[in-house]
Amino acid sequence: MRVDGKNKKVAAVIQARMTSTRLPGKVMLTVLGKPLLGYELERVARSKRLSKILVATTVNDDDDVVARYVESLGFGVWRGPEDDVLERYHAAALAVGADIVVRLTADCPLIDPALVDQVVAALLESEGLDYVSNTFRRRTYPRGLDTEAFTFAALDRAWREGRLPPEREHVTPYIYNHPEIFKLGGVRNKVDLSRHRWTVDTPEDFALIKAILEGVYPSNPNFSFKNIVDFMNDNPRLFEVNCFVKQKT
Repeated sequence: MRVDGKNKKVAAVIQARMTSTRLPGKVMLTVLGKPLLGYELERVARSKRLSKILVATTVNDDDDVVARYVESLGFGVWRGPEDDVLERYHAAALAVGADIVVRLTADCPLIDPALVDQVVAALLESEGLDYVSNTFRRRTYPRGLDTEAFTFAALDRAWREGRLPPEREHVTPYIYNHPEIFKLGGVRNKVDLSRHRWTVDTPEDFALIKAILEGVYPSNPNFSFKNIVDFMNDNPRLFEVNCFVKQKT
């Protein structure tokens, strides 16, 4: 991993827990003998803009398995409260001395490291932006490639001033809902691919991700999101697997 941007320390913090409501234990479900979290860590590690990758899980006993697995792969773990994810993120970023924080979630095993780099670069190379994401204002990438990058200063202010439950549970709403405080930016794809749903929240989502990984990974473990689009277009019935799943608000 290589970091540009005036030697700023860029840390990806991946939130993960076993007690998901619609699909408990989803981050450790296996495809081709590997947990989904393992695929995500493998892919994020290919980023050239990150200096640190940390999994932020909870202090609950249920998440001991997550912590052990992540550590067995040589990645760092930070454990904090289950519901106050903002507190968990802030403490994790503080522990590694991050200047820039990249927020990822463990239900996105197909995350594209090149897209992560693109979002980070947009922040680092901007004129004073505090926050950049590839979902800001309008989604053009598949759900499941969601990437947010923001300064630690912005995270710290959100941690100090955010009080509403969604602000604590989802980390960044205080930032992007206050454009009068923070300078916000977005990264968009030239083609609208928002119809694709590659996140894992239900059994149907997992069935799709399983089919994609089994169809793409063995011959091309370094696949890009464009390779997945091609695979889906070649197998259009896959669109039906989770097309009816509603995203939680």
